[in-house]
Amino acid sequence: MKAHLSDYQLITHLVDKTPQAGVVIDEVVYPAAKLLADQHLSSVMAIMQAWGTSHKTLKAQAKAVRNKDIRPKGLPLSTCKLLAPLLYPGQIYCAGANYTDHMQEMARVAGIPPGPNMKELGEMPWHFIKTSRSSIVGPNARVKLPNYSKMVDWEIELAAVIGKTCSHVSAKDAMKYVAGYTIANDLSARDASRRPKNPPTSPFHMDWIGQKCFDGACPIGPWIVPANQVKDPHHLEMKLWVNGELMQDSNTKYLIFDTAEQIEALSSRITLQPGDLVLTGTPAGVGMGRKLFLHSGDQVRLWIEQLGEFSHTMIA
Repeated sequence: MKAHLSDYQLITHLVDKTPQAGVVIDEVVYPAAKLLADQHLSSVMAIMQAWGTSHKTLKAQAKAVRNKDIRPKGLPLSTCKLLAPLLYPGQIYCAGANYTDHMQEMARVAGIPPGPNMKELGEMPWHFIKTSRSSIVGPNARVKLPNYSKMVDWEIELAAVIGKTCSHVSAKDAMKYVAGYTIANDLSARDASRRPKNPPTSPFHMDWIGQKCFDGACPIGPWIVPANQVKDPHHLEMKLWVNGELMQDSNTKYLIFDTAEQIEALSSRITLQPGDLVLTGTPAGVGMGRKLFLHSGDQVRLWIEQLGEFSHTMIA
């Protein structure tokens, strides 16, 4: 894994068995709290709470390190044990049915004709919520398959990290509230999505906790790339492999509602907080479309242009 981007990236890694925020600059990891000269900023969540000033300082410090104006002690990135970059998000909001090709794919599975998407219908973006502390895992995690499911599926997603308290903002201004981006896998237990003893007309028919919130259901990584380093988050190639076989191959340009529109809709109903995640949706290529699901020993690798890549493994 290489951090080939400009400026810096934020990670969480183990230091003496303790999670610590690190700043990656040219393949070297420096303690974030030392670069920020504030021991209270030793976690990525704390940095998010002070993102406006923290980002400016880290950007300047990264430049100083490269110019050798300062020579802090660092560790090679290759030797660090990476955890999920954000321990732990406040809330995780996940967009559903937000790529046209994925909507068509899921309509085929359901045996229904594809209809107009929510945007064409004049609807708002649609989101569900995943748990945070129980769902979040990081690079190289071993994710236990839930014992109640035989149909665990993969879903690569661009995840936006909120860096500023956000309420009732317009799409025009929404991107000012994004601190950065990471990669997420919205793992889904497809056979736990419905409660069969409740008819489809029942408001209790769907089970979003069983489907979306099992332990380890949201691998993220490998780091957070600050938003200013991503030229256009809505034009990024994205790919997911299972055991080396390419399953999802798309681009964020095919989002139905872009990140700004999603933040506008969410913030119209609830205040978004620093450290919240917005998972923006997944494209076609999920296992449900081909009746292929994850098994013990399967390795999942995710990559998004400009954001890097990470892997995790499923276990029984």
